[in-house]
Amino acid sequence: MSTLALKYRPRLLSDLVGQEASVKALTNALKRARETGKLHQAYLFAGVRGTGKTSTARILARALNCVQGPTATPCGVCDPCKAAESPDQNLDIVEIDAASRASVEDARALREQAQTRPAFCRYRVYIVDEVHMLSRQAFDALLKVIEEPPAHAIFVLATTELQDVPDTIKSRVQIFPFRLIPVPVIEARLAWVCEQEGVTAQGEALRLVAESGQGSMRDALTTLDRVIAAGDGVIGEELVRELLGIVPAFRVQGVLEALAAGDAAGILDHTQALAEQGADWDTFWRELVTSLRGRLEQEARAGGGPQALLRWARVTQLLLQRERDLRDSALKRAVVELALVTASQLPQLAPLEALLTAAPGGAPRPTPAPTRSSPPPNPNPAPQAISAPAVAAVPAGEEVKALVPGTAGEALRSAVAAALKASTSLPKTLATIPHMASLVSWEARTLTFRFPANAKPTAEPLLRERESPHLLGSLSPLLPGLAYVDVLFDEPIQAEPPEARIRKDPAFQDLLRLSGGEVVEVRKD
Repeated sequence: MSTLALKYRPRLLSDLVGQEASVKALTNALKRARETGKLHQAYLFAGVRGTGKTSTARILARALNCVQGPTATPCGVCDPCKAAESPDQNLDIVEIDAASRASVEDARALREQAQTRPAFCRYRVYIVDEVHMLSRQAFDALLKVIEEPPAHAIFVLATTELQDVPDTIKSRVQIFPFRLIPVPVIEARLAWVCEQEGVTAQGEALRLVAESGQGSMRDALTTLDRVIAAGDGVIGEELVRELLGIVPAFRVQGVLEALAAGDAAGILDHTQALAEQGADWDTFWRELVTSLRGRLEQEARAGGGPQALLRWARVTQLLLQRERDLRDSALKRAVVELALVTASQLPQLAPLEALLTAAPGGAPRPTPAPTRSSPPPNPNPAPQAISAPAVAAVPAGEEVKALVPGTAGEALRSAVAAALKASTSLPKTLATIPHMASLVSWEARTLTFRFPANAKPTAEPLLRERESPHLLGSLSPLLPGLAYVDVLFDEPIQAEPPEARIRKDPAFQDLLRLSGGEVVEVRKD
């Protein structure tokens, strides 16, 4: 009793699915060989597992040796065609597993064997599977015979790691890429197989099986074989999810809705339920990222604004960045929960019009300028706006006495430091920065901090948080009408060179005048 993958293995080029470009090229090559008698004798089939490389090599051997060949449509009834069905019993189709015969001695034996003429076929076809496993010396031993093979020898090399095949071999063979097979193509093939087997598929069952193959038809057929055995003639979606460890669709949708609502508790409820079901976290992660990608596409095709698109793009990007952590961690649930809770709390983007409307006093804000990273040449530059909605961070039950514009000195410094310290959404280190500033002023809807030229490292936390959506809201109860926060630095004081200090010394100047000398070099001993 054969498996579905063997039972429905392609036997003609037309049976191959998802590899149309390679099929067309080989069909034309066989047609040209029949018309002109010219045929390339070395091929390299490269692609991921289960995409049809070895099957195509056998089909090519059958097409070349058919009594009607070379032809893209072998008859299937002549002796060479029948012999091609069992390569192990055919002397003229030699299959070699390079993973177990990778030494230079094996390559030399193959080179000598290639000189032997076919037993009863037109060509002797050598199929070398996993050819990238050959040693460097083995490749060197094969190089000459692949470049100038005997007229009766055909070499078909197959590999899943094209980059590991030496360039000297690649330059002497015709390379045919075997691509990942699209999910709809695999699904259609699975539906045809189910029809042949008398099996009924329900809902999205076949799509899930096709996706589990990850582009490999053989893997998908192997999975289908297992599902059919468990389904008793009927393949249900829930059965497939249970067998493959795929989480229920409503769980994935529930996590998406919790992400959209910023509901961290809801996310933890769903992950708790998944843990109790014994869900496979890697499978759940793939399902979730696929659904996020679908949500992003839905927003784009519906003409969603940049805020909605960027929001879902940022969530998807965050999950993709944590994929390596999930793969390498023994605590997969913790990685999943951390990533999802973080994604749910990402700052929500708001339309520009809403930000302008939310500005204190209703006045339009000027376009924000880039944060300064060096002392400005102008000591009184225009203030910079903070594009953030006001978010109050004052502890409940505590009254804040508002300060009028023009307030300066220690009263303002201490009040600002206290407001920053009371905020629950800003780093606590910000509370010490006002005491380190040389000047803190509040006027014209602008809070200005001035620091010495060498104090940039000290003010770095404030420079980072000036774009935070919480800074303006934390200070607004103290400073009504606050619209801007500005950070300035004094001009650096240039150190005076020793020569200049000496020249200014009156006694030294008298010495130069009396002696008629001049300063040639200033040296520190």
